[in-house]
Amino acid sequence: MLYLLIVGCEIAFWVFLVAGLLCRYALRRRRASAVLLLMVPAVDLLLFTASTVDLAGGAAPTPAHGLAAVYLGVSIAFGGQLVAWADGRLAHRFGGPPPDRPPRTGPEHAARERRMWARHLLAWSIGSCLILLDAAIVHDAHRTGPLVGLIGAWGLILAIDFIWSFSYTLFPRKPRLDRRGPGA
Repeated sequence: MLYLLIVGCEIAFWVFLVAGLLCRYALRRRRASAVLLLMVPAVDLLLFTASTVDLAGGAAPTPAHGLAAVYLGVSIAFGGQLVAWADGRLAHRFGGPPPDRPPRTGPEHAARERRMWARHLLAWSIGSCLILLDAAIVHDAHRTGPLVGLIGAWGLILAIDFIWSFSYTLFPRKPRLDRRGPGA
């Protein structure tokens, strides 16, 4: 049942995001847009709350319960950036300036990769704390294995992301040379 709620919340997340942006630009309803965009993180909060209530009611902990915590952590850490990214593209579609492109080479690219990893660390920290909160609610170390194991798996992904992101500090991308040559 919780997996269906996760799918429903993921759909609702994108529906509220698109509806909020369309309200802003197509309908020029700023207040309605703000309300709809505030619903984007509220959907993930609702999912986590439902997951926690399920655990408090005696449900066996599953990876789905941990996934609800992961969603909320990611939503908090990356949500504003995701909304800004989508907002810039839709604004451009409705006559605004083209959105800024992230740097693809050099020290600026390396700095952006480090900042993105820091956001990932924030998401992992929030998600891990929420998973541990759920584990404390269950209060049975043998049953919380699927929850707590998710922290370690995500931690491994975070470590790989660290190596990848910080490698650009040591080995920055260089601009590509135009292969067509002069006069092309």
